[in-house]
Amino acid sequence: MEHGNWLHTPLVFMAAAVLAVPLARWLRLGSILGYLAAGVLIGPGALGLVSAPATILEVAEFGVVLMMFLVGLELEPRRLWAMRHPIFGWGSLQLLGCTAVLLGLALFFGLPWRPALAASLGLAMSSTAVALAVLAERNLGQTSAGQSVLSVALLQDIAAIPVLALVPILALAGPAESTGGWHALKALGAVLTIVLGGRLLLRPLLRWIAASDTPEIFTAAALLLVLATAALMQAVGLSMALGAFLAGVLLAESEYRRELETDIEPFKGLLLGLFFIAVGMGLDLRVLREQPALVAGLLAALLLGKGLLLSAMARLMRLPMVERPVFVILLAQGGEFGFVVFQLGQQSGLLSASQGSALVAAVALSLACTPALLLISDRWLLPRLAAKGRPPLETIKEQQQAPIIIAGFGRYGQIVGRMLYANGYTATVLEHDAEAVEGLRKFGWRVFYGDASRLDLLRTAGAASARVLVLAVDDVAQSLAIAELARTHFPQLQVVARARNVRHYYKLRDLGVTLIERETFDAALMSARSVLELLGLQPHAARKLAWRFRRHNLEQLALMAPHHKDEATLVAMAKQGRQQLEEMLAQERAAAARHPPQAWGPPAAEHDQGV
Repeated sequence: MEHGNWLHTPLVFMAAAVLAVPLARWLRLGSILGYLAAGVLIGPGALGLVSAPATILEVAEFGVVLMMFLVGLELEPRRLWAMRHPIFGWGSLQLLGCTAVLLGLALFFGLPWRPALAASLGLAMSSTAVALAVLAERNLGQTSAGQSVLSVALLQDIAAIPVLALVPILALAGPAESTGGWHALKALGAVLTIVLGGRLLLRPLLRWIAASDTPEIFTAAALLLVLATAALMQAVGLSMALGAFLAGVLLAESEYRRELETDIEPFKGLLLGLFFIAVGMGLDLRVLREQPALVAGLLAALLLGKGLLLSAMARLMRLPMVERPVFVILLAQGGEFGFVVFQLGQQSGLLSASQGSALVAAVALSLACTPALLLISDRWLLPRLAAKGRPPLETIKEQQQAPIIIAGFGRYGQIVGRMLYANGYTATVLEHDAEAVEGLRKFGWRVFYGDASRLDLLRTAGAASARVLVLAVDDVAQSLAIAELARTHFPQLQVVARARNVRHYYKLRDLGVTLIERETFDAALMSARSVLELLGLQPHAARKLAWRFRRHNLEQLALMAPHHKDEATLVAMAKQGRQQLEEMLAQERAAAARHPPQAWGPPAAEHDQGV
């Protein structure tokens, strides 16, 4: 390593990541752009703290391999089979369509068709690493757009071998033409080896390793599995990521799935960061200085050409409006596989060194642009698309007559709604998230789009004649605004509110709301009961102790509410209440020890009030 010290390179990498990534996240640019910027800064084109970025990129690409293995673990074979049509249908359309668009642009500007086709194939590929990392960061993996992006990424990995076989043929390399069939047979053999070996050998082998009861060896086995499948696929010219993905799919139904995920996750995150840093290091800044117009033209052709086709695809695929920008942006960028295609094109004489450098720079810049484009989409494009896709306000313009209004229909409001509907009560449901409204209507819920903190919307929802308002919105400020409107303009309306925490509880009390439930209180009490039972208490004893705690807590909270703005009084009352509770529960435990279990339990009247 540099300066004769093997610690130099990892030290520089870690320092660059630790400084750049938090700064990028603070600026709301995303961690990927932080890694890329760190790579550019420490690379040979800037400070030159680390050299040989190509070698580091080969090692760092293992992060992509680990990520694809984890993606495979989430997809059972039956589910993957169900995705075969989008993979080979939409995936093929993306790859062939984008190649055709970019090739047409290249021919229009007079480039020879052979190098133009090689370059177009490389540019048509998208970055699996960036796409899946963004989907995971935003929790979009299970959305329509997320599944579509995954389908296209899988097709691109499958298409790796024909693309790599085609480039030497385009350069008129005779041996590549004669051995193409042999390469295809080797690739098919490798895939069959992974599938059959995974079915017959992997589970017994992992069971035998797990029986050794040595966690670090199981972790080593997990990494060995991914390395072996990746190496096998690389040996036959296929994508390493595709091999790891297949291994993951084969283990998706095994009992070791969660253990494998837990063991590999830390390595994946670290190596993915290393991969993005290495990509940034590989950016040739001299090309940007010497041929800025060429690089800018390639970047514009890449993003605009692919973007237009992907927009048309998103429409044909009937993706929700609010998901289309993510789908287009994540697939319009270039990809890490393009670097391999350009390098092979240079080695075969199909591309010149300057052309290869310009193409690599365009792809690297497209990767750097992706987080910025997502940020622009979040701030300016998505709000407009959401407004377009919103259920029109006219759907609730007629006065509603339901006796109950539910404001907010997320995880909390839905439970309340299901309980009411199951018992024959109807409710007018208001939800301010347009995407959630669309999803809920698919499941048969009659949900109206609207912000319940608007007085006119509350009137239209029937607040003047309704009996109960269930205040289940997640945002504290919005919750308080709705409560204030209800208490001021609809005094007959009984408000049953959800409180995020004690502070929220006190503020609702200040507004005159008395029927308040803290959202995690009862769930936490149930967990505490389970712990007491595991420690040896009888279930009925644990239930009564939890009930005593609940009643005392609510009484104490009501006593403290008038003083919640006086911190000194509040602290003193909290300490006193805690001491009283400890004494009371000590007496309960002593009574439990003196009486047999059948005599122990809350009175009949208490059962209905217990948790």
